[in-house]
Amino acid sequence: MAELNSMQDSMDQPEGVYLTPVEQAAIVLLSIGEEPAAAVLRCLSREELLEVTQVMSRMSGIKVESVKHAMQTFFDDYRQQSGVHGASRSYLKRSLDLALGNDIANTVLNSIYGDELRPKMARLQWASPKWLAEYISNEHVRMQAVFLAFLPATLAGQILDALPLEGRDLVLLNLARLDEIDRDLLVELDQLVGRCLGTFDMQSTSVEGIRQAAEILNRLPSNRAQMVELLRAHDPEVVAQIELSMYDFFILSTQSEVAITRIIEEVPLEQWAIALKGAELSIRDAVLKTMPKRQAQAFEDMMRRAGPIPMSRIEQTRQEIMATVKALADSGEIEIQLFAEAVVE
Repeated sequence: MAELNSMQDSMDQPEGVYLTPVEQAAIVLLSIGEEPAAAVLRCLSREELLEVTQVMSRMSGIKVESVKHAMQTFFDDYRQQSGVHGASRSYLKRSLDLALGNDIANTVLNSIYGDELRPKMARLQWASPKWLAEYISNEHVRMQAVFLAFLPATLAGQILDALPLEGRDLVLLNLARLDEIDRDLLVELDQLVGRCLGTFDMQSTSVEGIRQAAEILNRLPSNRAQMVELLRAHDPEVVAQIELSMYDFFILSTQSEVAITRIIEEVPLEQWAIALKGAELSIRDAVLKTMPKRQAQAFEDMMRRAGPIPMSRIEQTRQEIMATVKALADSGEIEIQLFAEAVVE
């Protein structure tokens, strides 16, 4: 009974639920079945046995929240006092299914195994993927993997892409190998998320205003040029940045063959050889399939001979190409699709 009484009365309990240590012990004994309960009762003194069995006899209509709290407290105390690392989730699932039934067992396990983390993790969806990547970059690769496991796949992918290149494969491999996550690791994750939220709450919210303005302008059904000129009268520097974002290099992958052919005629092969270094496969395919066969072969040879090129030079060359694209569009020589519009087959 001394061990059962050690379940901490001072622990936070669910709102509207208050259980004494003896009541918590009684719930545990009622939950584990007759034979295991009898084995525990045989270890108690006469006074202890009378006290706990009297409470057990008075109990009826025990609420799920009370069972959850009593079981979670028991497992937490057992893990701390016994030195046993802890049972796997599948082991506890089988045991609790037998003792409590499937519905209550799932509810208890969700509480024990950290499903309460998900609302906290949801708040992190407002943070920049780059900022989150920087925040977890010094964590152990397994912790990085567990962190990503609790996030939506899209955000997790963006964070992975922002992590240092040399470690991404190990993070993804550890993520793929995750099955059951033990309680200690979840406690560490909870602490990491808490620190992350604490830091994030002190930050100002980051909004990509230039990019958002460009996306809105790209989707204006009419008078786009007029709106751009109105904005330019207020702030030419901001409009220059917006136009750069509107004419992002990636939009080349969605243009018509007619438009790409005209752009290829205007842009020297040497510029393409620089700009397409490290570019998305869809952009390279869009350009190469439009080039005449002999020109495409010459381009491939030029790419191989070019060797490593500084990223700053690549970005500068891409901007120069997109300036040419904008000039052709402004003059009416080509029609440019500035965003990927939904289509119906």
